[in-house]
Amino acid sequence: MTAWTAKSPHPRRRSVLGAGVVLPLASLTACGTPASPPETTLYTWISNENDRAQWEAFIAAAQEADPDFELTLEGPSFEDYWTKVKTRMSSRGTPALLTTQAARAQELSALLLPLDELAAEAGVYLGAFNAPMIAGMTVEGTVRGIPYDAEPMALFYNRAHFRDAGREVPGPTYTLDRFLDDAQALTTAERYGVALTSGLVGLGMAIGVAEGGAAVRDEELTLTDPALVDAIQFTFDLSAEHQVAAPPPAVDADPAAQQALMNGQVAMHLDGPWMYQAYADALGEDLGVAIVPSTGGEARGMLQGSGFGIASNAEDPSAAFATLSAIITPEVIGEVARTRGTFPSLAGQEERWTEGKNPDNARAITALAHDGDPLITTPSWNEVLAQFGQYAPEGFRGHRTAQDILAQVQKVGA
Repeated sequence: MTAWTAKSPHPRRRSVLGAGVVLPLASLTACGTPASPPETTLYTWISNENDRAQWEAFIAAAQEADPDFELTLEGPSFEDYWTKVKTRMSSRGTPALLTTQAARAQELSALLLPLDELAAEAGVYLGAFNAPMIAGMTVEGTVRGIPYDAEPMALFYNRAHFRDAGREVPGPTYTLDRFLDDAQALTTAERYGVALTSGLVGLGMAIGVAEGGAAVRDEELTLTDPALVDAIQFTFDLSAEHQVAAPPPAVDADPAAQQALMNGQVAMHLDGPWMYQAYADALGEDLGVAIVPSTGGEARGMLQGSGFGIASNAEDPSAAFATLSAIITPEVIGEVARTRGTFPSLAGQEERWTEGKNPDNARAITALAHDGDPLITTPSWNEVLAQFGQYAPEGFRGHRTAQDILAQVQKVGA
């Protein structure tokens, strides 16, 4: 496998259908260790066939350049990954490669090997990758993961429902007032206008970021940021007051919300570009994508990104990096962007992502990606998410305010 050198830097800046553990592609021995060498085994989230297809797309694209390239996949569901990875990667002989999100690199930093020197030795120019995602994957001054995407959360919608309701589809601007009017008009006896989830990183937070808020500033938790509080209260009210959305359960509601959009049971749902192809397969030409609504209506994205890292206890980091480098080339990232819909972490591959997509949909996501803020978290983020998910259903039912819930979670996570 050969390394590559990027010529110029980037100037700027995740579950569906099934749940539970999905068996890895490779067989496992009785003691649970992978049959393939650690340096060609990737520990990652595999919640469903959509996840599996994405990882297989990386492998297939790498095999175009090197037919002998091999990569074995192993891992639990996305929801279980963040706890199980810490156990799985804590002993020798475990997979040498693992995935992380920029938002979780701080949390997983002890598991992730610094990559700066390995990248330099292999001729991989880290400056070519999306700057906010690299910043999110930098811990104590060293890069712990190389991002393959830089994904803005966006509002996916069913164009047919807008037509049936006599509503104009969202354009390049989208205000909160118009969004609420649309949600009310789109809510009928058969469907809700919006699908909501109980997770903190959802519609409320995306609106909060669009309004200039943030959950973390200067490495400190800031859940009581007024813009964030107001935005999450707005989403609570969509269910509790306006009744344009069903109150989500405390358990993970992403698969149900995603399925509801694909089945036509809701008109709108916030999600990431990694779900684009799954939604397109279900809705066809009726798939629409809008920017996240805000008071001013301008595009401002909440960026999330995932990437590949090397285990801090890897026995042969150089061999592991040789495998890693084969799945983060421009050609591979561009091909996965084209076939799976993940918005690429390399600026030169964005046109590959737009291929075959509705131009208006592509413009909305591109606008959010080019003007956005990365989701940065703290080492206690997993506990923060668990606490919010526990209390949020009370907010969606109107029993507690966003200010009350966020203040309580802030104390736990600080």
